[in-house]
Amino acid sequence: MLRFTPLPQVGAMVFLLIAGVSEAWAVGAEATVRAVKSGDWSDGKIWSGGHLPKSGDRVLIGKGMRVKYDVVSKEVIYSVHVAGRLDFARDRDTALHVGVLKVSPGADARTVEDVHHHHGPLPGGGGTGAALTVGTLDHPIVRGKRAEIVLHYLEGMNKKNAPAIIARPGGRMTFAGAVMSRTWVKLGKTAKVGDKMIELAEEVKGWGVGDEIIVTGSKKQYRPRGKKYYDHQPVETEKRVIQGIKGKTIALDKALKKEHWGKGNYRSEVANLSRNVVVRSADPKGVRGHTMYHRYAGGSISYARFAGLGKKNTLGRYPIHFHLVRDTMRGSSVIGAAVVDSHNRWVTVHGTQYLVVRDTVGYQSYGHGFFLEDGTEVYNVLDRNLGVQAFNGPRMKGMALPFDPNDGAAFWWANGKNTFTRNVACENFRYGYRYDSQKRSNFDSNLMIRTEDGKRKKVDIRRIPIFKFEDNESHTEGLYSFAFAGTEGVGPDVRHPHRLGRLKAWETHYALRVGLPTMLIEDVDIEGAAYGVYRPWFKDHVYRNIRIAATGAEPFNRGMDDRSEQHGRITVDGLRFEKLSYGGQMPLIQISDNNLSGDAESHFRNVKVLGRKDARRWPLVNRGGGARVEPRTARGVPVYLHDYFGAGRDAKVSSVKAKDFGGESGGYKSYPGLTGRDARVAELKGVKFPKLLDPVDDEAPATIVTWPNVEKGGVVKIRGGKLRIEGTATDNGKVVKVLVNGKDAKSLEYGYGKWAVELSGLKAGKFEIKAYGMDEAGNVEKTAHVMRMKLVE
Repeated sequence: MLRFTPLPQVGAMVFLLIAGVSEAWAVGAEATVRAVKSGDWSDGKIWSGGHLPKSGDRVLIGKGMRVKYDVVSKEVIYSVHVAGRLDFARDRDTALHVGVLKVSPGADARTVEDVHHHHGPLPGGGGTGAALTVGTLDHPIVRGKRAEIVLHYLEGMNKKNAPAIIARPGGRMTFAGAVMSRTWVKLGKTAKVGDKMIELAEEVKGWGVGDEIIVTGSKKQYRPRGKKYYDHQPVETEKRVIQGIKGKTIALDKALKKEHWGKGNYRSEVANLSRNVVVRSADPKGVRGHTMYHRYAGGSISYARFAGLGKKNTLGRYPIHFHLVRDTMRGSSVIGAAVVDSHNRWVTVHGTQYLVVRDTVGYQSYGHGFFLEDGTEVYNVLDRNLGVQAFNGPRMKGMALPFDPNDGAAFWWANGKNTFTRNVACENFRYGYRYDSQKRSNFDSNLMIRTEDGKRKKVDIRRIPIFKFEDNESHTEGLYSFAFAGTEGVGPDVRHPHRLGRLKAWETHYALRVGLPTMLIEDVDIEGAAYGVYRPWFKDHVYRNIRIAATGAEPFNRGMDDRSEQHGRITVDGLRFEKLSYGGQMPLIQISDNNLSGDAESHFRNVKVLGRKDARRWPLVNRGGGARVEPRTARGVPVYLHDYFGAGRDAKVSSVKAKDFGGESGGYKSYPGLTGRDARVAELKGVKFPKLLDPVDDEAPATIVTWPNVEKGGVVKIRGGKLRIEGTATDNGKVVKVLVNGKDAKSLEYGYGKWAVELSGLKAGKFEIKAYGMDEAGNVEKTAHVMRMKLVE
């Protein structure tokens, strides 16, 4: 099993050492040191007793107090309760060692262990105003200065709950480091064994000497003989330190030991793991820390590093955790973060809506990495993230979805109404991407879901179509690249199919498992897999423009693999096989043996086979390999190849084992290159290519304002009466407009995936932002993102 190694730290940083507490802690309860007025932490005059907090103290920064943390201190503060504000200085290195850091206003008498409390704003004077800022989105910790948050466990603390940083209802936490133009990019040139220089595909800003990077693997590795299933497969990702950088060229501290591809369509990634704001455990080999946002909390994470966090085999204790937030943190985001060496996931989105996770790098985790936890999550956007080496993790007692084995997916979710775009997964234990939604005796898939009108309604989540899944990539995985399964044939209707588009899977075992009914799958590129389209639940599947190359076992699988069952009709328009290796008599397209619906058929059009040198190998169509199933249904499943013999001259291929096979009297015969040993073909004319789906777009976009990001009534500064507003919009179709206070926003990239607008003529005082989207079908968002704030000059 691979071991995690703590990453080297460079330079002076801000230290936040966290240890737990095990008793109730009300505002001011048992505080040994209090801020008696606002000011700098280094000024003893602001503290009760007239001296700075020291090791073992319980510190209270009360409501109305504002303290700037401006020192490098090795004192281990037992606990800090922020009911006012604690702002880290941006012009110097700072170091804070602390036990428990709780951000919570008002008379909060709940125990520190009660991390799952998620009710409304605090009674008895709760409200807003409590804030921890380690940089802000508009004023991050400046480049060249560092803030490191290290979570310490002290003997006698509660190991399940401590150490931790918690934002309670009404509390805000923001971690913002220096911005990078990109946190990861593709290689621009193949890096060979022994190279100490690598070339990126594009120049990057914000990377520097001393930064730690990874170069991801390019070749699929298998477990050596004798290794157990739960042992992670060998990996080729290599970790290095930047010694120099000029333009697109990076000098490494050590030569590479593996080749990493950097040309053509299949290239490795280079990711930067260093940030100048860091949260980590002091002893990752001991008791680790975690962070959590509660409902009615606030804040965002931007270009910060979370390392050595996550409690293995402990539910709810993750490096970054949005816990049952619902839509109360709409507009919050995790942008440009690096989550490294986690023992329990990377980013967990639990019972939360309208969260943006973008440009975040996850490297090494036990259990799933980017994880949507309980199936109620909707309208979240995961865009351009990189997930590398999510390892096989343990099942944890009390998991919301008991059917989830937690077996190592970079991306895992159970509700289709979320957006996944431009992400890459690499070298994960079992899956790059895994959608799984089941109904069990111990789990009811009918859940209360937020609908687009803002109300909550009980819905069978298995019937919610996959909203947007486009431009995602997976390579060198342990088993699956893309896996969509689990509903046992329950799915959306033909007007609202699951949609997958522009996917790339290479150097993998199972490239694309499509175990759901009613799917529209377009523009898929598979190369270097053992299995291409695998274990499909064939019913109302429409495939368009599929390329399968150098796939050596089963390129286009029969229905449900060894069960050889087909539940309905499928169409495939544009299928290209390339770079055929040996193959033997294994067919490129497999016939399903059992026709469960009675009307199951497979229709193919525009099929091309390139590079087949011997017609006796790789027949185009035959019964499946591996386990052979004796047909038990009255009808077989015919395969139609439209225009195969010329325009209007269609081929109907049937299994000779099918109970309704017509034999030679039905005009069937063998045809070299087309039929295998157990298949025969008959020529027909004018067979209609069926239309299985009738997709409509009757759902409006979801819009999220990511800047400004302030609490209700928070202060926002304007300059010359102007305010720039930024955000994200997503839709199952095409967003064509985002309006902000009636003004058109400009799409910055990816079809309003990022947008911005500048409002002018503004004056100081109360102000409301109202943003909503429209799509190509004319749907207008029903629940605009509304933010209320106070503008100041």
